[in-house]
Amino acid sequence: MKSREYGLQLAAALSFILCAMLATATATAQVAPQGKGIESDDYEWNKMEGGEKELALSLEGDLENGEEAYEICSGCHLPSGAGRPDGTFPQLAGQHPVVIIKQIADIRAGRRDNPIMYPFAKSLVDQQELADVSAYIQTLSIPTDNGKGPGTDLARGKELYDRDCVKCHGEKGEGDAEKFYPVLAGQHYKYMLRQIGEIAEKKRRNANPDMVKIVEKYSHEDQIAVVDYMSRLTWPERSK
Repeated sequence: MKSREYGLQLAAALSFILCAMLATATATAQVAPQGKGIESDDYEWNKMEGGEKELALSLEGDLENGEEAYEICSGCHLPSGAGRPDGTFPQLAGQHPVVIIKQIADIRAGRRDNPIMYPFAKSLVDQQELADVSAYIQTLSIPTDNGKGPGTDLARGKELYDRDCVKCHGEKGEGDAEKFYPVLAGQHYKYMLRQIGEIAEKKRRNANPDMVKIVEKYSHEDQIAVVDYMSRLTWPERSK
């Protein structure tokens, strides 16, 4: 049993190293465009412009093709879609396909800055493959052993979540596919903490302005508390 566990740990470590090396190499070879983001006066969150996002959303994803396309993602996000507890790569499993489509389309269009992810996003050959991989990701079970916060002020975190977040992201962190609000259940604490900080500082350029208005008022302690609470949300319907 110990040798098997060691083998799995070694495989995971090698996968991470390979992912990091590949990401570094590809990131230096491709430069993302600079699309209009939240810094622009005419920025409209999730605007439908008749481009690849709208086309991908209109297509039915093929799970078999999606599983094959996901192989390039699995080096960083793991075959399970669980990502990394240290926050370097987010948990994807169980995410709404519309959210995956929107985020990848935003990265490809330069509305969300992610130099490491950009070459991988560009590797999808067309809108059908984007729809396929997004559909496959939703079928992966949301892990419950994700990276959690320190647990030091969960009462404050729940207070903030119930006041500011639950209407969009749901009591279980299930999000809202119709409104493109992401699943939070099972997401890693360190990843979400980085994202909420970037949203508050308008560094995540494809952020929802309504969310910016909320979190930019949070103290750093508030950010920690609410993200700590969110890292403990579970959605049994899509969990292991």
